[in-house]
Amino acid sequence: MTTFSAIAVIDSLEAAERLASSCEALVPEPVGVGTYEIEDGSGLYEVATYFTESPDRAGLALLSNMHGAREFVISEIPETDWVAKVRRELSPVRAGRFFVYGSHDAENVPEDVVPLLIDASMAFGTGHHGTTLGCLKALDRLIEAGFHPRKTADIGCGTAVLAMAAAKIWPDATHFASDIDPVAVEVAEANLEANGMGGAISCVEAAGFDTEPLRQAAPFDLVFANILKPPLLMLAPDMARYTAAGGFVILSGLLNDQAEEIITCYTHLGFMLVQSEEIGEWSNLTLRRKS
Repeated sequence: MTTFSAIAVIDSLEAAERLASSCEALVPEPVGVGTYEIEDGSGLYEVATYFTESPDRAGLALLSNMHGAREFVISEIPETDWVAKVRRELSPVRAGRFFVYGSHDAENVPEDVVPLLIDASMAFGTGHHGTTLGCLKALDRLIEAGFHPRKTADIGCGTAVLAMAAAKIWPDATHFASDIDPVAVEVAEANLEANGMGGAISCVEAAGFDTEPLRQAAPFDLVFANILKPPLLMLAPDMARYTAAGGFVILSGLLNDQAEEIITCYTHLGFMLVQSEEIGEWSNLTLRRKS
């Protein structure tokens, strides 16, 4: 089945959300509407809509004009089994002691690794993206240094690959994985089962730390947050509140030129930078909360 996308650019998140809301009233109705920050430092946002039949071009043009957006660019999307395509094209990734692979590579897992089975899915985090790879490498360095937490949390967990990596190394610790997207929580739980880790991690739906199980379990000795700059800034006070004194946070989802702003924000809240690493255009940060 051929589907259609219609994408417009607009200059603020608030304006993008208003335009996205208006698009939901179009006929034919879109099957999906989303807003995304364009990660080039421009401060612009995309509003993306998807249709299973040709969209109302006049209606889209009217909405873009009303909301001060650039004109919608409409494209046909040919039918593709994206999961199968991604599975064919994704090769295994090694990050320190961790080996992230899909089920199609199950026969190629080396013996001297910590294996993490992550198949292509709707949730973010297969280990191939520079942000996830960087977080796994940062975790590997903490392990090498002899760090041993009692409690860990993966905030905005996506596939929960980071939470699973921690739980494999420290099965005696208490582990949480949270995501604002209920689909991601379902994917995380499915990944736990696929890795023979059912029950090893408590998976919860939450925006940041905003759920009673996480707040009651705090403080955490290690917190992952592989998300984006705006939510990392918004989460910073809660990071300070729910990270144990002497505990670590591993942050990513940042373009290289965004890292300094995050470091400054977290430093003001009592963290000190331990290490910053760039992988391609992405940065990951390891910070420690002062005792």
